[in-house]
Amino acid sequence: MRDLLILAIVAVAALLALRRPWIGVMLWTWLSIMNPHRYAWGIAYTAPVAMVAALVTLIGLLFTRERSHPFKGAPVWWFLAFAVWVTLSWLFGVDPVGDYPQWDKVMKIYLMTFVALMLLDNRHHIMAFAWVTVGSLALLGLKGGLFTVLTGGSHRVWGPIDSFIYDNNAFALALIVTIPLLHFLQMQAQSRWLRHGLTLTMLLCAAAAAGSHSRGALLAMIAMGAVFWWRSEKKGLMGVLIAFVALIMLPMMPQEWWDRMATISEYQEDESAMGRINGWIVAFEVARAHFFGGGMSYQHQHFFDLYGTYNNFVIAAHSIYFQILGNHGFGGLFLYLAMWLSTYRSASWLRRNARDLPQARWAADLGAMVQVALIGFAAGGAFLSLSYFDLPYNMLVMVVLARRWVETRGWERDPPGTLLEYAGLRRRVPPAPASPAGTAARSRTS
Repeated sequence: MRDLLILAIVAVAALLALRRPWIGVMLWTWLSIMNPHRYAWGIAYTAPVAMVAALVTLIGLLFTRERSHPFKGAPVWWFLAFAVWVTLSWLFGVDPVGDYPQWDKVMKIYLMTFVALMLLDNRHHIMAFAWVTVGSLALLGLKGGLFTVLTGGSHRVWGPIDSFIYDNNAFALALIVTIPLLHFLQMQAQSRWLRHGLTLTMLLCAAAAAGSHSRGALLAMIAMGAVFWWRSEKKGLMGVLIAFVALIMLPMMPQEWWDRMATISEYQEDESAMGRINGWIVAFEVARAHFFGGGMSYQHQHFFDLYGTYNNFVIAAHSIYFQILGNHGFGGLFLYLAMWLSTYRSASWLRRNARDLPQARWAADLGAMVQVALIGFAAGGAFLSLSYFDLPYNMLVMVVLARRWVETRGWERDPPGTLLEYAGLRRRVPPAPASPAGTAARSRTS
């Protein structure tokens, strides 16, 4: 039943995407981030659903007139430069053949990021993209949060199998970054019940992140909590709220969780932490020796034999910064940091320039919450290998498109009607003609 439901959703959305390819972007985003087919047990598990989504979107892109160039802001140019550098790094790396599957996986994500920038153009698109991106992770957070609450945090929470966020640490960071984006959606919600539901979702995402037993996630939560408090106009109320959530969540965590968090301050005695530091030393030395880095993965035994300080055990980077440094060298790290700094500055521009425009207040909210999310990603990512995951790149897309929308006064050209009507999923009802009496009354008052 689950397989049939997933395949039916993919089939319907794929057909719609041939005519309205922006729907294909939503389908790709859902499949790429949530990986719903990995929760099936039959044909859907191995079906090439992501390939279908990408293919129909690209076909629709070729024939639609509703497309534009993707270079809509400085972050996109930095992104392009980084993508080119990654390709050169792969070609000049130590094992281009062995690294091809990883390069292929990353470039598909980057290609669809550019496609999203070409096809998404108005507020309907940006809000739909935000809901699909955030909702895909929020559903996983709801599931993981309920599991953590029901088990008292005694078991670790994991992400979808065969995804960037399968590892408990990576999954935790993804959920932490999702929380401020959920708050953005909450700020736009009109229904009281929807706002309450999103509050519950944020709490359960935090519980799921804590249930992952990830030390990086804890640091990301602390960093984001500090930013939330600093940005709040009611710092006293926000401080009480943060303390209240901590008092609810922390006491229910088992001793195993507390023991693991305690190793943050005792890293010299923690074998895992020292292994990470050893891996960071190797990444630095690889970048020094190779202009383009080691390729799509610097985890090669001979590198650890040459440069390992504490041991020669091959270990994952456990840091977005050292992962990029070891894989793509100092040049790659510069481009990577410049891309995210540019995205943060564009989000800051939205926060400053859109907050006084009634039509664009939502864009200011988006900019503010993306800034918080990026800070969480920067803090937690210092200890996690999540450099190529879709979520931050989707935030780049949202910020770039929202800024272009504000700069070009997009509210003056947005299509009328609801999102469902614009997508063709509901018949658009034209406004009722004015009655003769109403026409006469307007004539007398004009």
